[in-house]
Amino acid sequence: MRYLFVLSLLLILMTIHNRSIAQETTFAFGSLKSDPSLPVEITADELSVDQQTGKATFIGDVLITQGEIRLAAPRVTVMYNEESRAIAQVAATGGVTLVSGPDAAESQHAHYDIDEGLIVMTGQVLIEQGPGTIAAETMTVNLITGSAEMTGNVTAILQNETE
Repeated sequence: MRYLFVLSLLLILMTIHNRSIAQETTFAFGSLKSDPSLPVEITADELSVDQQTGKATFIGDVLITQGEIRLAAPRVTVMYNEESRAIAQVAATGGVTLVSGPDAAESQHAHYDIDEGLIVMTGQVLIEQGPGTIAAETMTVNLITGSAEMTGNVTAILQNETE
């Protein structure tokens, strides 16, 4: 586990070193790959459903879990696939927290495409991995591969682990 963290930090440093201004970096996110076909569980204080648009809006302490992934936000809109009636997309706003294993990320907004297994976080994205942090404008997490990419004014603060 520590080896993967050190390797991730080394890759980030090499990426930043090779660019005069870091605009993009790719790294591992979460301890496990996730399976987007797993059931999605949502809890919230309130729920409203719009039959015309096929959208459900969850409000207040919304928590979404799918396998080892947890996403929390004050407001989440869920869009359903009309044919299969399964959840197709999730849009979270108002301050979003995404947790996968030991890694945590925060942003203003997040969009999760269930079929693609992609979560795109935007607006002051901040990720904590061990003692290090990375900030950017956008982070795209591929839940199938367990990788993430951050773009737009990427800043990394890397600290040595002490034992």
